[in-house]
Amino acid sequence: MRHVAALRIGPIGFRIGSDWRGPIAALESLYVDYPGPEGGVPDFNVHLFAARPWRRVLRPSVHIGGDFVIPDAAPLPLAQGLLAAEMGMNLQMALGQRRYLLLHASAVERDGKALLMTGLSGAGKSTLAALLMARGWRLMGDEFALLDPATGLVHGFPRLVSLKNDAIAVLEAALPRARFGPVLSSTPKGTIRHLVPDARAIAGMAEPAAAKLIVFPSFGFEAAEREVLPSETFVRLTQASTNYVALAERGFDALTKLVRGTPARAIDYPDGDTAIALIERLWAQA
Repeated sequence: MRHVAALRIGPIGFRIGSDWRGPIAALESLYVDYPGPEGGVPDFNVHLFAARPWRRVLRPSVHIGGDFVIPDAAPLPLAQGLLAAEMGMNLQMALGQRRYLLLHASAVERDGKALLMTGLSGAGKSTLAALLMARGWRLMGDEFALLDPATGLVHGFPRLVSLKNDAIAVLEAALPRARFGPVLSSTPKGTIRHLVPDARAIAGMAEPAAAKLIVFPSFGFEAAEREVLPSETFVRLTQASTNYVALAERGFDALTKLVRGTPARAIDYPDGDTAIALIERLWAQA
């Protein structure tokens, strides 16, 4: 690769190589405060490349590769090179991570305990995590929560927070001094803008936490909440994990301990303020 960036997010190191300078420059700018991989050796490699040499300059399109790939995945335009890099890192985690049980969830920490939030696309877990960060919680991640089967602790993965569509304006207002990436239009998920986690999230990203509460949010409904029994929580979290099957017995044991020891609630909410109030009340009760 002609252009390269290396960084560590939580306990995971990445090396991202690109045929173009633009995506690497964006990564270096937004991840400037992040350390490099432990010992200089990355856990995963990401490749952003042109399928044909002339595609580097003529209608350039970015294919995503690396240690693990999805054959025949559609490329992205070069203007969305930052998104391609983020997708590439997530792809390596989803397909190759074997040390931690991966939960497709956002996570925040307060007083040494972690709140996990997971749900279908559009549930608002990334937005809620960022709003909680704006209120003093430590952001542990908006895409993956890493559950250590050996200790039962949740490890952070505080990558850039991917804000979509209407959530962008909400967080620009809530965090007027925060650093944001460029506005990326016409992506597969609409308009996207990345939010850089605050200094506390980056400084504390090596500090794991024990889970205290699991929340399943649903956006666009009147405010409501209900208890989620461990059996339902277990099924939901197996569906939210990309490597549960690959971890086999270790994954089963880790998830069983998590759901037996952590209360879970489902919440409906019409707006961010309502959701935050619900979460604060449930947190105090947990």
